[in-house]
Amino acid sequence: MTELLELDTLTVRGTPRELGRGVGEAFRERVQSFVAMRYEALRGYFADRGHGGESEQVLAVGETSFGLFEAWDPAGHAEQCGIAEGAGVDPLRLFTAANMTDFRDAVLLGAPSGPPMVRVNDPIDQGCSSVLVPGSHTANGEGLVGQTWDLNPPDVAYVVAIKREPTQGPATWGVTVTGCLTLMGLNEHGLAVGTTNIKTYGSRPGGGYLSILHRAVRTENAAEAKALVEGAPHSGAHTYWIADANEQLEWEASPNGTFLRETGGGPIFRTNHVLAEAHQAIEGEVPGESSRARFARLGELLAGKGQDRASLTTVFSDRSRGVQSINRYEEDAQGTATNAVFIASPAEKKAWACRGPADRGRWIELAF
Repeated sequence: MTELLELDTLTVRGTPRELGRGVGEAFRERVQSFVAMRYEALRGYFADRGHGGESEQVLAVGETSFGLFEAWDPAGHAEQCGIAEGAGVDPLRLFTAANMTDFRDAVLLGAPSGPPMVRVNDPIDQGCSSVLVPGSHTANGEGLVGQTWDLNPPDVAYVVAIKREPTQGPATWGVTVTGCLTLMGLNEHGLAVGTTNIKTYGSRPGGGYLSILHRAVRTENAAEAKALVEGAPHSGAHTYWIADANEQLEWEASPNGTFLRETGGGPIFRTNHVLAEAHQAIEGEVPGESSRARFARLGELLAGKGQDRASLTTVFSDRSRGVQSINRYEEDAQGTATNAVFIASPAEKKAWACRGPADRGRWIELAF
């Protein structure tokens, strides 16, 4: 039997700068390696779409965005700088690497509209699968949320879970990659957040999606996080899911607008193609077969009631569609793999996570 992938954890305490330095110092070599890996992946990303390696343009977007981030969330900016200090890397290069999906879109999809990008090397279909299940469809009457996080296969080496105990604000758990702020997370109030990637024209410099998630996970409830994400300085297009003990919702967001979905009619789920009509007109890349296949399969698996953590783990482990499955393996050769999985029960103030695919990682509990 293949040994399960382990998820490293770290607890840091203090001011935002101290939190960041603690992360950077603990994962110094991995942060440095992560930055180098992300810029190498950027060259491949542009080449796959028929472009050169416009790294300097991406860094220019990152530089403008870094200033916008500081003005919008000084504490989050201070923590990001602290990570760079602790790891001994340039803070701008780190911030840009962390939010690369936004800033590469700002270079390639900065026009107000245009034809969907042509992919030179198929198959290319990056993206995650997320689910929000209301209490009406769970075994215990409490909502459950979660997602796979799928991106470059080498990213799996950098996935960690970080518990932050700040001098001000709520304690949080964040599952992310070394050097980055929150990607998927839960706080001590039971507020959970996560994301999937989509693409639209109109991308531009902005706070960066990880910056937005990191600020959202420090709010007290879904209503506060909802307002924060709606008004955030969006750079590229993403979906942001938000949940507390009482509600689950999702923003399909871009610089062009935010579009709300809620679970009043039952579970909602998401892959990597836009659903809002306004975004469909400016979608930046024709969705691949995987996004459509995963979306359809999620609908099938979430149709019944009585969902629980075990059933969601089964959903995220599903391989029934082969290489087009929810659970994505590096050997599928899609340029994307499931690097982490996260499930949260806001009412219990608990989450569970693993590194790698749901059936190849050792699950751990993240609680307060």
